Amino acid sequence: MRRTRTLRTAGARKAAVAATVLAVAAATTAVPALTERGAHQAAALTPPVAMTADTLPTWQTNGVVWAMAQANGTVFAGGTFSAIRPPGAAPGAKEREAVNFAAFDAATGEPTDCRLHFTVGSGTATVRALTVSPDGKTLYAGGNFAAVNGTNASRVAAIDLPSCKVRSGFQLTVSAPVHALAATDDTVYLGGDFTTVEGEKRAKFAAVGTEGTLKSWKADADKTGRAVEVTPDGKSVVLGGDFERVRGADSHALAVVDASSGALRKSYPNRFVPRNSVVKGLYVDETGIYTGNEGTGGGVFDGRIALDLDDFEQRWRDTCLGATQDLAVYKGVLYSSSHAHNCESMGQFPELHERQHLLAESVDDPTPLLSWFPDTDDGPLSVEQVGPRAMVVSSGGGKDYMWVGGAFTRITSDGNRPQQGLVRFASGPDTGAPSVPDGVKAANTTKGVRVSWPASTDLDDRKLTYRVYRNGDEDPVGTVTADSTFWERPTVTFTDTSVKPGTDYSYRITASDAGGTNTSARSEAAKVKTPGTPTETTLEREATADAYVNGAAVNATYGTHQQLAVRGSSPYASYVRFDVPSPPSGMALEEATLTVTTSSEPSAASGDTVDVVPVTGAWSEKEVTWAKRPAVGETPLGSLDGAADARTDYDVPLRAGAVQDAAGDTLDLALTSSGSDSLWLWARESGGTGPKLTLTYRKP
Repeated sequence: MRRTRTLRTAGARKAAVAATVLAVAAATTAVPALTERGAHQAAALTPPVAMTADTLPTWQTNGVVWAMAQANGTVFAGGTFSAIRPPGAAPGAKEREAVNFAAFDAATGEPTDCRLHFTVGSGTATVRALTVSPDGKTLYAGGNFAAVNGTNASRVAAIDLPSCKVRSGFQLTVSAPVHALAATDDTVYLGGDFTTVEGEKRAKFAAVGTEGTLKSWKADADKTGRAVEVTPDGKSVVLGGDFERVRGADSHALAVVDASSGALRKSYPNRFVPRNSVVKGLYVDETGIYTGNEGTGGGVFDGRIALDLDDFEQRWRDTCLGATQDLAVYKGVLYSSSHAHNCESMGQFPELHERQHLLAESVDDPTPLLSWFPDTDDGPLSVEQVGPRAMVVSSGGGKDYMWVGGAFTRITSDGNRPQQGLVRFASGPDTGAPSVPDGVKAANTTKGVRVSWPASTDLDDRKLTYRVYRNGDEDPVGTVTADSTFWERPTVTFTDTSVKPGTDYSYRITASDAGGTNTSARSEAAKVKTPGTPTETTLEREATADAYVNGAAVNATYGTHQQLAVRGSSPYASYVRFDVPSPPSGMALEEATLTVTTSSEPSAASGDTVDVVPVTGAWSEKEVTWAKRPAVGETPLGSLDGAADARTDYDVPLRAGAVQDAAGDTLDLALTSSGSDSLWLWARESGGTGPKLTLTYRKP
């Protein structure tokens, strides 16, 4: 198990006690508890998220952090490393020896005076599991080591926290590495690769007394135990790992056993967890049981499962791809470390061809993914590249902190800033501004000037407010609110209806998070000159008919659908009709632009070229089919060279002369492609986002 927590009981879990448990003095002073579920300290966050995505200065390791725990305002990190260094320091610079273990002040990110060295005579020493007793006085460590600060300790050790010294009376012999630990008032549960403890058979899981005596408890499994947690009532123990059987029963990767005897209370047969997937992490609190899963090969399950405490049945599961390593619940939100790259099966982001390593979702429902998207890299080529591996929440100085450990070397969401092994976030204040709006456009319409731009992104706020500034004015001319995520940036629009004819205007946009706490810089200016002078005017026309046809369903009609489709191989084609007005007196058509908007379908975008060609045959919106599709011209009036993003406007300049020929009549256009990448566009039935034709007339 990659992360363990200090507080196990319902009352104790919500009580965090004061900073600096590792001072020489044994006395501690209580501090405010972790704030209750539903109370949000950082007003700029989108609820229920209550942890910011702003990275804080934190000391680093020179290797992998495998396990974390916390007590009394101190965070403990164990893993495979030999030194720690200050934030911002390059590898090898300003290092302090720390052999596979370090302790940090939760509120400052700086190391404490507690120094423990975990070593082994031969091979590589490592700490793979950490947990703290419910009273916060004892730290238990597991892994592959033979001594702690020179005191013999065979793969498991107990540390007295007030003195930061090894408890010499807690001495056990464990036959193979320990991967998981959980502690109650009188028992420590172990999971790992071992087959014996104290020379007695204990297959992958065992229980010992807090004084170090092996207990009769048995929950024998046939393969590695990787996670273990105790339920809040203390009656059950949840097991996770690679195993196929527990106590002889079919229960792949997950099981619930009796806390006193180890007897099976709930098995999970019939591929509840697919055979090519395992449980790497567990989190258990009053809201439920949560599993982090990792798969290998095709058809894997890499996501998370929520189980109810009363019957241990599934409440929900998410099916994101990208192995989950660890989890933590904070104020009703499940935070997870993984390398998620495709959540399309959940209606969330499609295949990214890159990885998002930190996610958040409600404990009640995994969709939609909540707006908390800080991110790390995978880590160096010398390690298994999965990025974060451990998470824990601690309190200090009146705030709560989310600590994340792993193999990463950079924080990609913070300008790819170097930061190795450890990073932390706080419950407030939120100081990160949304991204500066880009791609701002301004165009004349019949109602005024339409300003449009792709939505900005914010790492911890989905709903952003945009202010539109005209001609450098101090006060905005308009305000728009829109939702966005890093994978879905819809086009946001504002129409300025207070413009004057024949006037030059420029528009710049800012983006603000909730409550206007943080605001981006102003965007680059988009410039336009309004029509209505004796020499120029612009008109906009919406489609009067549109439809698409499908080569795989030659007799089907799609004229009433809300989308249009274009593809060459396994073909689709779309048809659009506009009423073209006669030119204003004394003017000629100089510019014609077709505007189409990609839909919100995950596969809406396309990299292929789409040609806009004239329709020469007859068709009707209600009756057109592939079998009865109209004839079209050979020479394109314009082309769209790919549409890379969903929910985005794309402009296609058309040959003005050909459009002018339809003046006073209808203009029928076909959208075709020879490629194999499908393009999905909003149709006129979608309500205001269908195809548009913008016509600019000028006096010769």
